[in-house]
Amino acid sequence: MKIKSYAYGQWIEGDGPGQEVFNAITGEKIGEVSSEGIDFKAILDYAREIGGPQLRKMTFHERARMLKALATYLMSKKDIFYPLSYATGATKIDSWIDIEGGIGTLFTYASKGRRELPDLPYYIDGNYENLSKGGTFVAQHIAVPLEGVAIHINAFNFPCWGMLEKLSPTILAGVPAIIKPASITCYLTELMVKEIIASGILPEGALQLICGSVGDMLNHTECQDVVTFTGSASTGKKLKQTPAFLENSVRFNMEADSLNFSILAPDVTPEMPEFDFFVKEVVREMTVKAGQKCTAIRRTIVHENMVDAVSSALKDRLSRTKIGNPLSEGVKMGALAGKIQVEEVNDRVKELMQGSELIYGNYDDFHLIDADKNIGAFFPPTLLFCDSPFKKTQAHNIEAFGPVTTLMPYKNIEEAIELVKLGKGSLVGSIFTANDKYAKELVIGTASYHGRIMVINRDCASESTGHGSPLPHLVHGGPGRAGGGEELGGVRGVLHYMQRTAIQGSPTTLSYIIESYLPGAKQTSDVIHPFHKYFDDLQIGETLITHKRTITETDIVNFTGISWDNFYAHTDVTSLDGTIFEQRVAHGYFIISAAAGLFVGQGKCPVLANYGIDELRFTKPVYAGDTIYVKLTVKEKTIKETKKDEQPQGIVKWFVEVLNQNDETVAILTILTLVARKSN
Repeated sequence: MKIKSYAYGQWIEGDGPGQEVFNAITGEKIGEVSSEGIDFKAILDYAREIGGPQLRKMTFHERARMLKALATYLMSKKDIFYPLSYATGATKIDSWIDIEGGIGTLFTYASKGRRELPDLPYYIDGNYENLSKGGTFVAQHIAVPLEGVAIHINAFNFPCWGMLEKLSPTILAGVPAIIKPASITCYLTELMVKEIIASGILPEGALQLICGSVGDMLNHTECQDVVTFTGSASTGKKLKQTPAFLENSVRFNMEADSLNFSILAPDVTPEMPEFDFFVKEVVREMTVKAGQKCTAIRRTIVHENMVDAVSSALKDRLSRTKIGNPLSEGVKMGALAGKIQVEEVNDRVKELMQGSELIYGNYDDFHLIDADKNIGAFFPPTLLFCDSPFKKTQAHNIEAFGPVTTLMPYKNIEEAIELVKLGKGSLVGSIFTANDKYAKELVIGTASYHGRIMVINRDCASESTGHGSPLPHLVHGGPGRAGGGEELGGVRGVLHYMQRTAIQGSPTTLSYIIESYLPGAKQTSDVIHPFHKYFDDLQIGETLITHKRTITETDIVNFTGISWDNFYAHTDVTSLDGTIFEQRVAHGYFIISAAAGLFVGQGKCPVLANYGIDELRFTKPVYAGDTIYVKLTVKEKTIKETKKDEQPQGIVKWFVEVLNQNDETVAILTILTLVARKSN
């Protein structure tokens, strides 16, 4: 069977014999992989000319709803993927992480797209900048989708999650993607892509798949393209030197395997729960996906007084880990992805043993359940011990990408931090301690070398997502040996596929461009109160200037009684010497309440509810005798996704300026309201 690619709108078998791929458990041949005969320049052109324009026409919310529909569809099909996932050597838990974890990433980005990004095709990045004394020349950063294609070159260990965690922010950004999975497990990626294409949810050209070599594709990359790579540092370095990358300043993001650490802090002893959490986590990271995780714990760092206790606990727990056929009862650890990985890991272990001793695990003698190590790609959990980690540095330079970790001692916190740094940059580290002082010292001391650090104690362990679990909300990547790249991180991951541009001009022009009111832009008014208009009829920049209200001593006294806010500046005029206040000052929250009383329309209206307040600032005190009024301006409008039987509605952001009798601003804020839309 030939494993196919999906290119320029069709499924294609590569020419000639290809690379053979095998079931990691049974050794049976699954098929052959080849991309010979594919026109790689045509693939790029198809994405740029067909997929890109369709995605860029959509708003973030439309693209987010598309991701949600795709996630829902794939979840309904999840049982299709599990049987083939077992062929990669994965247990049910391993497969769940890969399949449902990947689909969960789609769901997360779908949610973030609708909640954190505007209903626009582009992103408004940060606050506006006033560049002139009179406020007539301002600037705003925006981010627009790149007009190229994202090429994602993935590793073999997560054929589903590896694709979906990159595809989610890419599609949300409005950029088409080409997925290139590792050949050894690409058959599972192919199956999922077949379901994605069959769903018809993504526009044509938004997703293409290359099973096999990328040929000369990278030579055709341009300045609007992005290339991401997950895999070995050596391969990543070669890719980074692609001439087209240098010539065209192609964005290249690398996430390489690294020598991640876990530290047991010096306060933890065997009778403490943190000790058990630590041992359990190290073993889990050795055995989940048979240790084939870029985030797995490779260096287990413990205080010299705890070496024997930790070693004994790790060996005891590892001895209870059953290895074999993932479909057999009780099996907790499956196989590596293929025989070539077994050879690779075994060679690396031999290199590590030049500076360490083997204290658990024997490749020449280990027991399997319903499997044959001569046929399947199995490797036993292997625990090494390095007694002098500052002198014998193999464990800081060599990674065995399998169920292998090296235990090493430290004398004090300073030594522990230095050992961590010898790894020259990692994706993730974890710290187990009940002492917050140690936690702070270790985090601050090692953070510059890591993309993520997890701190575990008895307060959070039960809900921890684990050392080796990259989450779509958090940055995944790391400096140095880890590749220097960055993925995920919520909206941060979306911006990797966009161009940030500073635009300058008048507030009115920029407001029109970004569809958001900027202070100083022209304002319009209407005889109809804006609260009496439907969402559809409100215009950006439409402004209501209210009538005025004079603040009295009675107002201040009454609000004190109602709110119980007895702050001295509101109640005790004898305590104001040396303060910023000239006399008893009105409560800021009373001023906001009074402002609402001025701008809220009378009677039933299309405004359904107050949705919240953002960016509230009190800029000048208000005293008894001061007179305030309000400028209420439509700042932004966003259509809200509503259920079938709900009234159509949208969210309106209003820019609120509260001014005094001298036209000085005393408070500014943004309020959000739910406003009814006209029925279709």
